[in-house]
Amino acid sequence: MTGEAYFAGLSLGAIVYCCAAVFVAALVRGYSGFGLSALIVTSLALVIPPVEVVPLAMMLEVLASITMLRQVWREIAWRETVLLLAAAFVGTPFGVWLLTVLSVDVMRIVISLVVLAASLGIWFGLKFRNLKGRGPLVGTGLLSGLIQGSAGVGGLVLVLYFLSVSAPAMVLRSTMILCLLCVGAFSLAVAAYNELVTFEVLLRGGVLALPLVLGNALGNHRFLATSPQSFRRFALVLLMSLSLLGLGRAVLA
Repeated sequence: MTGEAYFAGLSLGAIVYCCAAVFVAALVRGYSGFGLSALIVTSLALVIPPVEVVPLAMMLEVLASITMLRQVWREIAWRETVLLLAAAFVGTPFGVWLLTVLSVDVMRIVISLVVLAASLGIWFGLKFRNLKGRGPLVGTGLLSGLIQGSAGVGGLVLVLYFLSVSAPAMVLRSTMILCLLCVGAFSLAVAAYNELVTFEVLLRGGVLALPLVLGNALGNHRFLATSPQSFRRFALVLLMSLSLLGLGRAVLA
């Protein structure tokens, strides 16, 4: 590491890139209500191993959700939330186990494919039918927890589910924010138990907290001039582009 300044295991150029990536991800999350972890994981995995990126994304997801929770508390669909979270808590440890045993390149491929598939589903308005009852809730929670623990992008599974049910937009957004907070906190605890939350991860989280809070506040207060639909398309294009870059890096490595 001679000849170049390093902090928390990253060069100055890598830190600047990570700060910019987190700011854009937080901007998207604050404005559209989704995409934070997916954008963080897919962008930062280009310069940091996924086993270090995923716990970092979990940490930042928890922080972002806490800052938004007060505004959405009254609109949460509690019955659905309890079932989703109970199932997600079962799936998360298995996902974290996968993160610990799979290689860096395999994890990059897994993350990129999951994000790409979910983004394409959201882009084309994919909706699942017959989602009434507890079965679909439990299945969604299990899959979300598994993907959250292994790839840090379980929120995209929740987005696909919420887009498929009939409920007011504010209720869906509020419920998803609480789910992301709880699943993120639990998966972070499981990752810490498995010794994946290292001192370097904590240092990086401290550095990236500022661009996260700034981007989230700016997006949440709708300072952007574009329409929600246009901004959502921008977010999805960005997610798909980062996924393809991640796939390319893993395949060519």
